[in-house]
Formats: sequence, structure tokens, C-alpha cells
Amino acid sequence: MNPGIAYALCAFTIWGLFPVYFKTLHQIPALEMLAHRMAWSLVFILAVLVVRHHWAWLRPALRDRRLLARFAASAVLLSANWGIYIWAVNAGHIVEASLGYFINPLINVLFGYAFLRERLRPVQWCAVAVAALGVAWLTWQNGAPPWISLALALTFGGYGLLRKTAKLGALEGLALETVLLFPVAVVYLTIIGMAGASHFTQASPGLQLLLVAAGPITAVPLLLFAAAARRIPLSMLGLIQYVTPTLQLLTGVLVYGEPFGSVRAVGYGAIWVALAIYSFEGLRATLLAAQRAREAR
Repeated sequence: MNPGIAYALCAFTIWGLFPVYFKTLHQIPALEMLAHRMAWSLVFILAVLVVRHHWAWLRPALRDRRLLARFAASAVLLSANWGIYIWAVNAGHIVEASLGYFINPLINVLFGYAFLRERLRPVQWCAVAVAALGVAWLTWQNGAPPWISLALALTFGGYGLLRKTAKLGALEGLALETVLLFPVAVVYLTIIGMAGASHFTQASPGLQLLLVAAGPITAVPLLLFAAAARRIPLSMLGLIQYVTPTLQLLTGVLVYGEPFGSVRAVGYGAIWVALAIYSFEGLRATLLAAQRAREAR
């Protein structure tokens, strides 16, 4: 369990600092930035595979239609999550994006219950209900649901579920996802390049280097996340995930000056209470399990 927890902490810390990276690239449109993330991620992953001489898994994977369909679905969810997040950050919605990742742990809990038969205790159901009240409050006050938050939570929750149940390991799975995304990215970048609309060719060398760095910056935390998802329960993964939205919220408010008024505070407060309830229940259950294990010995 310990390596999985360490991988998760590293992944969520890196993701928590992503707003700073994407704000630096605000001159690049979200869709073009997304395409570069897809393309350079594959380049980085291929370099890792070359260094490790790790190719034996690829041919059987490409012949397995069910496996390809599963990873095509996870690739779509991943790219949707990336695109929504990039747009949200550069449109001044870092705080609302952070809410999506506050909600996501509880989405993981529900997905674990619905698809993986992970049993929920009454206190955990209470936490989910309190979070739902927080979302309902924000919907009522704003006149519409927090679509950015919900879209990020559902797409990343679905991605985590698919990777949790995938046959391939962390590196192999991400390599297959980026192989599937790469043609789409290249076609788009070629089209805008031929039309003279590419911002990459017009950018300064520093910005070009930052775009190229999207490969390792994207791939490393995803590898850590996928490795963690295969080693620890989905519910525990959701618990550790609080690191990401906390860092994002602080960045949005303290660094970029996004508003965080009383209406948001009430809605977010309900979700934080839900997370506190869920965390306390999870800690209590862990301590009880450890005590029973010691008594059994």
C-alpha cells in the first residue's frame, strides 16, 4: 500500500500546480494546447519505452479489440478532462475547476460502489449527501449547475475507474492511450499549421520549449496516478486527491485573485464538511482494521 500512496501524493501535488503552467501559456488557444499535450506526451512515452526496451506488450494489445475499446474510452475521457481544464484555467475559472476535483473523490466513492462493489458505510453515504447539498446550493445561487466542476469530476472519475480495472500496467496503458490520441492531435496541428493559424510557430523559443515540456509534465503524473490506482482502493485514492484541489484553490485565490465570496464559501463549505466526514470515517475504519489485525496475531 505504501508505494501506491506515495505515487498518488506526487501525482496530485503536480496536478495541483498545473494552473501556474497553463497560465504561463495563456497565449496558446486551449484546443491547440491540448493537441500539443497529446502529441508530446506520446513522444515522451516512446522515449521511455525505448530506454526500457519494453515493446513485447504492444502487439497483443493492438490485437485485442475489447482492450482497445476500453482504452479508447479512457483516452476520450482523458482528453475531455484535459481540454476542459485548460480552457477553465485560462478563462479565469481556476476556483470553479478546483471544485471539480473536490467533488471527484466522492464521485470515485459512488463509482466504486456502483461498478466495483465497494461497500459504503452509513457515514460515507452521509458524506455523499452533504456534498450533494453543497452542489445544490451552488446551483440554486448561480441559476445553473457548476458545469465546469461537474464535467471535470465525472470525466476524471470515469478515467480513474477505467484505469482501475484495466489489464495493462501504468506505462503500457498510458502509451496505448497516447497512441490512440496522437493521430487526432497531429491532424489538427497540421491543419492549423497549413492555414497559418499555428501559435506554436509564432511563439518565442521559451514558450515553444514549455509546449514541448507538456509531454513529460503531462505523462509523469498520469503514470504515477495509474500506478497508484492499481495499488490502492479507489476510495483511498479519492482521499489523497484532496491535495490537488486545495493547491488549485489557493493558487486561484491567492496568486491570480479570483473571487471567492460568501455564496461560494457556503457551497464549498458543505463539500469540505462532506470530505471531512468521509475522511474521519475512513481513518476510523483503518484504525479499527489495524487493531483487529493485531488482536488476531
